This record gives sequence, C-alpha cells and structure tokens, in this order.
Amino acid sequence: MIFEMWGQIRNRIAVLLHDLLWVPVSLFLAFSLRFNLGPIPPEQWLGFLWMAGCAMPVFTAAFWFFGLYRGTWRFVSISDLMRLFKTVALGVLGTALLVFLLRRFEGVPRSVLILFPVLLALGLGAPRLVYRWVLDRRIGFSPMERQRALIVGAGRAGEMLLRNMKRTGHHVPVAFVDPDPAMKGKEIHGVRVVGGLDDITNIVQRTSAGIVILAIPEIRPEDLSKILEICVKLAIPCRTIPRRDASGEIIVDENKLRPVRIEDLLGRDPVVLNMEGISRHLRGKRVLVTGGGGSIGAELCRQAAALEPETLIVLDNSEFNLYEIDRHLTANHAGLEFVPLLCDAKDKETLEWVFARHRPQIVFHAAAYKHVPLLETNTLQAVNNNVMGTITVAGAAHRHGCEQFVLISTDKAVNPTNVMGATKRAAEIYCQNFNARSNTRFITTRFGNVLGSTGSVVPLFESQIASGGPVTVTHPDMERYFMTIPEAVGLILQAATMGKGGEIFVLEMGRPVNILHLAEQMIQLAGLKPYRDIPIIFTGLRPGEKLYEELFHESEGLIGTSNPKLLLAGFRNVEWEWLEAELAALEEIAQRLDTEALPASLKRIVPEFNPGQDLSSPPGPGDGKGQIRLVK
Repeated sequence: MIFEMWGQIRNRIAVLLHDLLWVPVSLFLAFSLRFNLGPIPPEQWLGFLWMAGCAMPVFTAAFWFFGLYRGTWRFVSISDLMRLFKTVALGVLGTALLVFLLRRFEGVPRSVLILFPVLLALGLGAPRLVYRWVLDRRIGFSPMERQRALIVGAGRAGEMLLRNMKRTGHHVPVAFVDPDPAMKGKEIHGVRVVGGLDDITNIVQRTSAGIVILAIPEIRPEDLSKILEICVKLAIPCRTIPRRDASGEIIVDENKLRPVRIEDLLGRDPVVLNMEGISRHLRGKRVLVTGGGGSIGAELCRQAAALEPETLIVLDNSEFNLYEIDRHLTANHAGLEFVPLLCDAKDKETLEWVFARHRPQIVFHAAAYKHVPLLETNTLQAVNNNVMGTITVAGAAHRHGCEQFVLISTDKAVNPTNVMGATKRAAEIYCQNFNARSNTRFITTRFGNVLGSTGSVVPLFESQIASGGPVTVTHPDMERYFMTIPEAVGLILQAATMGKGGEIFVLEMGRPVNILHLAEQMIQLAGLKPYRDIPIIFTGLRPGEKLYEELFHESEGLIGTSNPKLLLAGFRNVEWEWLEAELAALEEIAQRLDTEALPASLKRIVPEFNPGQDLSSPPGPGDGKGQIRLVK
C-alpha cells in the first residue's frame, strides 16, 4: 500500500513538473517567433523575464485548481483536452492581467499574448496524445477495454471494484459519485468523489464516461430507478456488481458486472440462508421433486443437486421440461444419481411404482396448474391436478413412510376469488390436517409471484417490449408480491429444514409492487422510454383476478421464526371425517364432469372462497386481511 501511494505521488509530481516546464519554454518560443527566430532585443528580454516570473505562480495555481496533474495520460480523452484548454486560457488571462498591472505590458509584444497560449496548449496536449497513441499501438487494447467508467458508490464495494479495475484495465475509472454528501471531494486510490446522484448527467458529459457502474450492493430502489432513467436519457449502459449471495458476501469482480435486472429494482433485502442446516437436511437423502421441470421445480432440483443428496428423482408430465432439467443436471452434477421420470402426479398406479422402487425420503410437491384466468374456464383440470394430484402424492408419501412432504402453495390461496386459489387452499387444508394422521411431516410453503416463472408477468412484458409494444397492464392500481426464483426456492428449502409438521410457512414478500410501475421500469431497463418508445395500455381485470393479493387469512396469526424471512401461519383444524367426505364428493363431481357443481363443492371445503367478490378494492383496514400480525 505504501509503495502504491508513493508511486501515485511520484507520477503526479512528474506530470506537474512537465507542465510547469512548458510554461517558460512556450513563452520563449512565442518571443522567438515574434522576432522571426532571430535574437530577442534586450528590452523584450526584460519583458520575457517579467512575464515568465508572473506566469509560473499563476499557472501553478491554475494546474492545481483544474487538477491537471491528476490526469492519466494513458487514457487521455477529449474531455481531458478541454480541461487543459480551459487551464491555459485562465492561466494566460491571469498572467496578462498581472503583467499589465505591474508593467503595463512594457517590453511584451502583443503578438506574444496570442502565440503563447497556442504554443503552451500544443506543448501540454501533444505529449499526452502521443503517449496514449504509442501505448495503444503497443498493447492493442480494444475500445471496449478502454471504456471510461463512472462508479456509483464510494464505499467498500466501490473501493474493491476500483482496485479490480486497475488490475484488469478493461475500464478506466474516471470518477466516483456517492449518495452521501460527506463523501464529495474525497479520493480513493487517486480517483475523486466528484458529486452525488443528481450530478451524474453533468459528470458523464464532463468526463466522457461511456458506462455507469453501480457499486452499492443494497442501493435504494428509488435511487436505482433515478440512475437508470439518467442512463436512458444519456444513451449509455448501466451495469452493476452482483447482489450479495446466499451467505451474505459481496462479490466484486469487473468480469462479473451485469446489466441491472428487474429484481434489483424491487428493493428486497438479501435473503441469508442457513446453508449448513439445509445441506445437513438433504445430504445423503433420496429426494423427489414433482413438477421438477417447471420454473420452481427446476430451481429446486438445481439447488438440491448441489447439496449432495443420495438420489434426486424428478417427476414431470412435460417431456420437454424433463429433457431440459435432465440436460442441466447431467452437465453440472456428473456424480449425482439422477432419475428423470415422465409421469403425471395424478397417475396413482405409476406413483405407487415410483415410491416403491425409489423410496424417496423427502418429497417437494411443486406440480400444479397456476394460471388464474385459464383455470377459470378449466375448473375440472384445476381440481384434478391441484387438489386430487396433491392428495395422490401425499397418500403415496404416507404409505411408503417418507420423512417429509413439502407442498408449494401460493398467496392466491388466501381469501381466494378464483378457482386456482381455491384448489390450492383445499390442498393446504388437506396437508395440514393429514399431518396429525401420518408419520410423514407435512409442511406447506406459501408465497407470491415469482419473477421469471412460467406464465408470470415479467416474461410477458419482456416479450411485448422486444416486439415494440404495446405493454398490456390489466389495471393501473394492480399490485403483486414478487420474489426471485432462487430466493423462493432457498426459502422453501429453509422451511423444509425448520418444519416439524403441520405448519404453513409464509415467505415474507416485502412490499407489494405496482404492476404499472413494474412495466415502466422494465421498459427503462431495455434502454427505452415508457409511453414514448413503448406504449402501455390497460386491458381490465381478467376472470378471477384481484387488484391486491394477501399473504394470510384473517384467522391466521403469523408467528415469527428464527429466519426473519419466514413466518408461520396459525393452524386451522377441521373435522377429518367431514373433510374426507367433502373431498370424496368433490372428486365424484369432477369425475362426472359437472363443472357447474364444482365451485359450490369447493366453497364447502374453502368457506372463504368467494368467486363473485368485488375485486376492485383493497382489503379494508379493519378486516385483518393482508396485515401481518406477529404472535409472541
């Protein structure tokens, strides 16, 4: 560190001495040219000495004021040359004013005042340009490798990124900006903090920065949105360091910079998992994942495979999805015993064979239909898959002595106004109450929308933006809870580790996100302007949709757990014989294809199911819906 600091000081002194030497040299050349390179008369010699004596302190102050000594010759740019010309102009003006006050320009030809700044600008600028040209030809860096970068964030991550940049040389750090006003004026390894977020536009134009790099791991969503909007206006890319990983560590590597993603704009705190506990729970176990080729199921397989289970059995009824997860696991986990099975979760005979042959110890049940408007007109399939499929897999797990069964549920199961939510709530009720009648531990996890999952709004918006719009939003006030797929799956695994049986774990989703605002941000992420480049239109609520989702029912008092991202919903007990009879009636109605009787049968099992409810208003402040209440 000491040698590095000394090297920086030595380089700055050398640059300052070089620039100061050019002041008398340029002045002498100006006098010589005035007299056609002949002898300078004695009276003009005295004028030269007076002018040189005034110029040296004036230009020393000007060089210091404009920071000319801080410039990096290796990456000199147009903005550096403009700063140099301003320095020369101010220095010549100050020198001329001083000589006029002291000598009234006695012995100083007027042409010297014109020749001097021209020669000095050439003397200061030419060596810099030649130095850069020679190194560029010798090293052969591409334009991308020389890209000038403005770093946002002068904290620990910014300092680590700067050191990484200086080692690799792919980007040239020209300045820092930081939201903290106290940081302005400070220097980190020779790079100055020149302003705050509001100054980015001016700084980019002044420094000719070609990229803005974010080095604040937990930047506020409103600040990130502001920076993104500025970058769109300036037509320059915005990149960021990755967010904290599951262990809470910051990964700072110039080679791992990535574009800003929509999940960065959600402003969710990083989820820190007990990876040691999760690993102990799955290591050496036989794990079955139903729906293992879907968005959540596939990520479950990927994360579980990394925890060294004895066998990973993946069941899916989609040949393509099963092929995709098979390809991934085979390529990335060569030592894993992996069993891909093309099977429907409702197929009782095949499931019995699967459980008897492979004897899974832990079952993650992710197989489900989840598209709300589609299931409103496909109620039979929703009941058969989401309710009867869950009962079939849960029964097989019970009969074959599985240690644990984890049901993946949804926030739409709370006060459901659609068939999809009602079927998932019926599955929750069954698993919760079946737990007391089985040696298998039945656990439920409930969360909201998952970014990037099949059928979610984010891939739809991405497709619409790519095709030039319009982006379709159902209602300007619609809100949803969001989390990323890896985050959701990590918390599912954490819940499986903590669950004793019978619980519903509610994954803390943070604040709900306005869908219109989400669409606007995604358009900005694509480097476009909402309403100008991409229109947004409102299509109205679809069948079964709510404006606002809830994470728990009013009778479920949430209890905190050791992980602040996981909460426990209170248990709602029902009479088992009654539940079995109602489920048998529901199955009989589904088998005779009586779609008109299905909603009433579902409502008997899920009394809060209200398919005709007014969906245009949020839950009232006094009804307890959607309000998280921690029970101590």
